[in-house]
Amino acid sequence: MSDFSKTPANFAALTPVSFIHRAAQTHPGRIAVVYGNTRRSWAETYGRCKQLASALLKAGLEKGDVVGIIAANTPEIYEAHFGVPMAGMVLNTLNCRLDAGTIAYIIEHSKTRALIVDREFAATVQEALAGLDKPPLVIDIVDPAAPEGPRLSALDYEGFLASGDANFAYHTPDDEWDTISINYTSGTTGRPKGVVYHYRGAYLNALGNVMEWNMEAAPVYLWTLPMFHCNGWCFPWTVAAKAGTNICIRKVTAANIYNAIADEGANYLCGAPIVLSFMVDADKATKRPFSHKVNVMTAAAPPPATVLAKMQEEGFTVTHAYGLTETYGPCISCAWKPEWDELPTGKQANLKARQGVPYVVQESATVLDPKTMQPVPWDGETMGEVMMRGNITMKGYLDNPEATNEAFAGGWFHSGDLGVVQPDGYIQLRDRAKDIIISGGENISSIEVEGVIHSHPAVAAVAVVARPDDKWGETPCAFVELQPGASVSAEDIITHCRAHLAGFKRPKTVIFQKLPKTSTGKVQKVALRAAAKIL
Repeated sequence: MSDFSKTPANFAALTPVSFIHRAAQTHPGRIAVVYGNTRRSWAETYGRCKQLASALLKAGLEKGDVVGIIAANTPEIYEAHFGVPMAGMVLNTLNCRLDAGTIAYIIEHSKTRALIVDREFAATVQEALAGLDKPPLVIDIVDPAAPEGPRLSALDYEGFLASGDANFAYHTPDDEWDTISINYTSGTTGRPKGVVYHYRGAYLNALGNVMEWNMEAAPVYLWTLPMFHCNGWCFPWTVAAKAGTNICIRKVTAANIYNAIADEGANYLCGAPIVLSFMVDADKATKRPFSHKVNVMTAAAPPPATVLAKMQEEGFTVTHAYGLTETYGPCISCAWKPEWDELPTGKQANLKARQGVPYVVQESATVLDPKTMQPVPWDGETMGEVMMRGNITMKGYLDNPEATNEAFAGGWFHSGDLGVVQPDGYIQLRDRAKDIIISGGENISSIEVEGVIHSHPAVAAVAVVARPDDKWGETPCAFVELQPGASVSAEDIITHCRAHLAGFKRPKTVIFQKLPKTSTGKVQKVALRAAAKIL
């Protein structure tokens, strides 16, 4: 076999920025972004992204510098997903719900050189910046639809963009292993870690989303998922690849969701199970009829089968996916089989509640015994740790080789999630390793108990944690959030569990309260475990 060389004719480093170039070239007049009364075509959006890249360089930033943005799901954060890498810089989408101390830490740890800030969050950012020795260049997003906040800079986003060149010859990576973005973990057990993404992974997962979801041409994608979270699961780049339309909304409410579906024809949206819950629990006045197919992808916490069944009854087609910040968002999907369509709705929901099989662009995902690193049997019973490897796994944690090496021990990424493999090869989570309840030597899956309690019609949300017990070591403690107007006792919940759970799995304690959540909508089990210890 002859030796061959990489040349511009036969090789180009993979970059998701190429998707917007094609969208603008092929569909220049198609609407790319909708936000309130603002409607911009792909040609306009492409030009604005190039202006952003040009303006950053003109402002004195250099290739490799980190550019942060704190914003709601508005056009500015969408444009940053292309404009920042076009400048050869690294995008850092900060969670807009963080406190000032954490924001300051992330800015310093990531060495952020420029920060684009929506005025809704400016007061918190102002506090964060006050404690920094070398604050970044700040650019304000001045949006009339935003709550008024302090001006942090003489620069505003639109004026900054105007200083850039819409015909800018933007940067393409020399190496697809180069860093495209940093995403910080939620930091519920300590300081957040900076998860580093490369161009190759961002490109592949953007296309993986298309394949796993069977996305049609020109999708109308509603931004209910925060773009700050895992770069919106790579969907900013996915929508460009399909030359679709991005419907941006500042606030994620049931009314805004149903209005976008009815008025704009939105037919794709993503969100955590909590988003699905307030969609199906919305009142009749909020829900609006629609005749087209609406596809919903859900991930984060395992969705209760009851919620999935309700979504199906409401006319939504739900795809369940699973992943972590370290895997560019979803990297496992519950690939649906046509023969399952003939099953009763309840059975379909139970199947759909499983996490599933690896994305086609992920090399492998399975459940291994963390001690032997051998696969667990496909029996739906033997628990191990969910692990992944492949091109949509992070480069590592920024400036944290110890945590990186620990995460990649044995040549696999260790998720920290416990699961089983069903006989058909589908992965199903049982718990986070730290959330498993050990009672009298028996392992209890909090997810299993939560699923049973959630099936009670009075329950809106539930979280189950371990409560210390002198006799059993630990027993399940359920924190229950009720549906509006519902009334039920702790004994009612325990009685409901008797029909579905073995005795040792049933909660011994039931507390009714609103569940505390992290800035990304996940239940704060750390806080609940602390509360359970002092009950």
